[in-house]
Amino acid sequence: MSVFEVVAILLSGVVAGTINAVVGSGTLVSFPVLLSFGYSPVTANVSNSLGLAPGALAGAYGYRRELVGQGRRMALTVPCSLVGGITGAVLLVTLPASAFKAIVPIFIVIALALILFQPWLSRRLDAHRPAGGHHVGFVMAWVFVCGVYGGYFGAAQGILLIAGLTVALPDGLQRLNGLKTLLAGVVNLVAGILFIFIADVAWAPVGLLAAGSIVGGILGAHYGRRLSPATLRGVIVVVGVFAIVRLLVWN
Repeated sequence: MSVFEVVAILLSGVVAGTINAVVGSGTLVSFPVLLSFGYSPVTANVSNSLGLAPGALAGAYGYRRELVGQGRRMALTVPCSLVGGITGAVLLVTLPASAFKAIVPIFIVIALALILFQPWLSRRLDAHRPAGGHHVGFVMAWVFVCGVYGGYFGAAQGILLIAGLTVALPDGLQRLNGLKTLLAGVVNLVAGILFIFIADVAWAPVGLLAAGSIVGGILGAHYGRRLSPATLRGVIVVVGVFAIVRLLVWN
C-alpha cells in the first residue's frame, strides 16, 4: 500500500467512526474509499464492516452515561442485533449485490419520515402504549430487520435504528442514540467476525479503518452527545438525504 492509500483509508475511518457515533451512515465515506483503491465490492464491504466495528463500540462506550438504566432494553435488543447481523452477513455472500441496492433508498426515506414526524407519531402512540411503556414486539422486530440490513451492507443502519427507536420508545433522543450506537456496533462486530470465516478480508484496510474509527467513535460520542435533540434530529435528516442521493448515484 502507498502512503497515500494508508492516509486516505485511515482518515476515512476517523470520519466514518465520527459519523456513526453521531448519526450512522459512516459506511458511505469509508466504503467508496476502499472501492477507489481497487478492492472488489464484496471484499470492500466485508473489510469495511469489520474495520468500523471497533469504532462503533468505542462510540457506545462514549455514550455509557446515556446507556445507564437501559439494561432491560439492551437485554431484549442486543440478541436481535446479533441474529440480524449474522443473517445479513450470510445474505451478503449468497445474494447478488443488486438484491438490496434497489430498496435501500426506500428504507432510508421511511426512516427519515419517521424521524421528521417522530414527535407527532410519539404523541399518537402514547395513548396506545402498553403498561410498561414499550412496544416490545415492534422494537425487537425493527432491531432485527436493521441488523439484517446492517450485516448485509450497513450504510444508514444507524438512521434506520434511531428512527424506529424514537417512535416506539418513550425516552430522550440522546439516550436512544446511545442505544443505537451500541446495537450498530454489535451488528458490525458479529458480521465482521463471521466474515473472517466465510469471505475474503483485506486485513491492511481493516487495521487502518479500526484505528481511525476508534478515534472517530470517541470524537463523535464526545461531541454528538452534547447536541440538542432538535439539532441532532436535523443532523440525522441531512445525513439521511445525503445517503439517499449517494446511493442513487452509486455505480
